[in-house]
Amino acid sequence: MLQAASLNEQARMAASDGDLETSARAILEALDCERRAGGLGLQVLQLIKPRP
Repeated sequence: MLQAASLNEQARMAASDGDLETSARAILEALDCERRAGGLGLQVLQLIKPRP
């Protein structure tokens, strides 16, 4: 999540400088980081979930 926050900041700065291509790339990388971080919780829950 820290990497995603850093990439979001890079995207904001690039957009304010007018570099939309760099901003778009940073946004896509940040979204990928958030997606991967979101998947971690489910894996942990699967490990502690009791099985019948």
